[in-house]
Amino acid sequence: MHPDPYYRVGTSEKSACHRRKPKKAKPRAGEHGIPFGDCDSPFSLTNHTLDFIDKKWSEEVDFVIWTGDSARHDNDRKLPRTTKEIYELNRAMARKMEDVFLSKGVPVIPTIGNNDVWPHNIMLPGPNDITFQYSVIWRSFIPFPSFQVFQRGGYFSVDVIPGSVAAISLNTMYFYTSNKAVGGCEVNDPQDPGNLQFDWLEVQLQTFRSRGMQVWIAGHVPPSARNYYPECHVRYVELSLRYQDTILGHLFGHMNVDHFFFLDAQEVTHNGQARSSDALEEDEQDVKKKHKDLYGSLLKNFNHVSKVSNIDHDNYAVVNVAPSVVPNPYLPSFRIFSYNISGSPYVPGDLGVIVDGRGPRGSNAPRPDCLDDLARQNATFEKECHPSGHWNSSPNSPSRRNGLWSPLGFAQYYMPDLNATTNKRKRPPKYKLEYLTFHPSLLHPPSEGARSGFHYPLPLRNLPRSLRNSTVTKSKYAPYGMHDLTIPSWLKLARRLGKAKHKKLRARFRRYMYMGADEER
Repeated sequence: MHPDPYYRVGTSEKSACHRRKPKKAKPRAGEHGIPFGDCDSPFSLTNHTLDFIDKKWSEEVDFVIWTGDSARHDNDRKLPRTTKEIYELNRAMARKMEDVFLSKGVPVIPTIGNNDVWPHNIMLPGPNDITFQYSVIWRSFIPFPSFQVFQRGGYFSVDVIPGSVAAISLNTMYFYTSNKAVGGCEVNDPQDPGNLQFDWLEVQLQTFRSRGMQVWIAGHVPPSARNYYPECHVRYVELSLRYQDTILGHLFGHMNVDHFFFLDAQEVTHNGQARSSDALEEDEQDVKKKHKDLYGSLLKNFNHVSKVSNIDHDNYAVVNVAPSVVPNPYLPSFRIFSYNISGSPYVPGDLGVIVDGRGPRGSNAPRPDCLDDLARQNATFEKECHPSGHWNSSPNSPSRRNGLWSPLGFAQYYMPDLNATTNKRKRPPKYKLEYLTFHPSLLHPPSEGARSGFHYPLPLRNLPRSLRNSTVTKSKYAPYGMHDLTIPSWLKLARRLGKAKHKKLRARFRRYMYMGADEER
């Protein structure tokens, strides 16, 4: 969200919207921010966003994933950030979250962002002042059994649907290549904070799996090969695929660019690099000038997927990276996920035990241990290796087939008329539906007779009028037409995007990535 307490209406973008000089510089700061700009969010925008969600969605929301960066960027030399300011901004956002969601019994799962610490990107191993301060600021969000763990490492888990679904909040600062205060999950250092976190994560996933629960994993910096230290990335991919039948999805922020990518076992086995997650770091790119780098990289990866003749779904996990509320560099947005609440719970098998008549892995190829054998010998990833251990996957798990707790789709809302407030309009700008992943037919019951027992994935009142019509089968708001958000469905979309003949679909995907900012490019 990046709230900025120094934001002032009418100031220049060149001053980070803090001062009027240079007087002739344009654009000028509007009441709710500058679209496609370099300024952070005024409190009028962050408050308006959460008030809008409170008014339109609070009765529907079951839990909230809050992916971090709740302090301004350090983009003004005349007003350098301080630790006191960072904590105060996070306290303000936490109080607002408590008022909008927690007061109604809705769990909120926060994560630490790279701008929630000082210096920027740097976080020493815990326990430290950062973990202590956030354990106090987020006391109402962190369950008591996780409190001690959070004070040590800044991560925790919580049941969001008791006994059925949990959320795990990771501290990605300990995996992030820009954090030079840690070793990056070095194999010969079991006390490295990244290794300690992965050890904890493995226990959490196994515990939730043994309880028959499903899990959402959330964090700030997405788990790509360029964002994470090599050993951290390998461990993340390995755990994600080993517990594929327990993990519903991976939700991240940081990049401010709407996209998705895959954690791919076949790619991570070659030189420790994952081509499908070869996205640029936010800190190493000017997203306004290098749009084609991220977009082109994703298309290249999707093209690779489209050429695989027999896809083994055991070898993939999907990472969703959401855009931001801050209009820097695009437009304010948020997304609402829907999930299946019908059917019987998925019952996982034991580690290494055959599930549903199939082995727990999709391949019987030998798998030397990357982390133990290769990394200990060379401390590099120059040889071919495979993540080790038994992998738990099943075509009947909620991440693979639409069943109880499976993610069905999301609707993304954005503020296309953010600059309308600069034209002396008294009403604040409105959030509107940008797009949704659903096929339009899934928004309504299949027949009139099925209406009474039908659970609408999205309230019709929050949809454009055209989508409230049950006879609509095509819509500009639904270009993907996905039947659910399972791994096979994401792979199907990627295969379509990977083929050059789908020019219109690619154009829509690109437009959603950058919210129309590069249409003239």
